[in-house]
This record gives sequence, structure tokens and C-alpha cells, in this order.
Amino acid sequence: MAKRRPLPLEFWDFLMSNKKWWLLPLVLAMLALAGLVFLAGTPAAPFVYTLF
Repeated sequence: MAKRRPLPLEFWDFLMSNKKWWLLPLVLAMLALAGLVFLAGTPAAPFVYTLF
């Protein structure tokens, strides 16, 4: 049985082998947006809203 690799490493290998570098900023922006949505539901919400 092959050893399983973490998802970020699989994604990095996909970008390297298929030359899809334009996907990296898109994924990073989506992760940042997901982080803001997550923080909006926590007690840190007033601090997040001051950013905008």
C-alpha cells in the first residue's frame, strides 16, 4: 500500500506537473475568504469588521 501524502503536497505537485500556476492565487484568496467567514462567527467578529 502506498503511503498517503497530505493534500497540500498533492496540490503542489499538480501545479508543478501541469503548469497551472494561475490557480495558486485563486486558492489562496479562497482560503483567506474562508478564514474571514470563520472568524465572523467567533467572538473575534468585531475585530474582523473593523478591517472593512
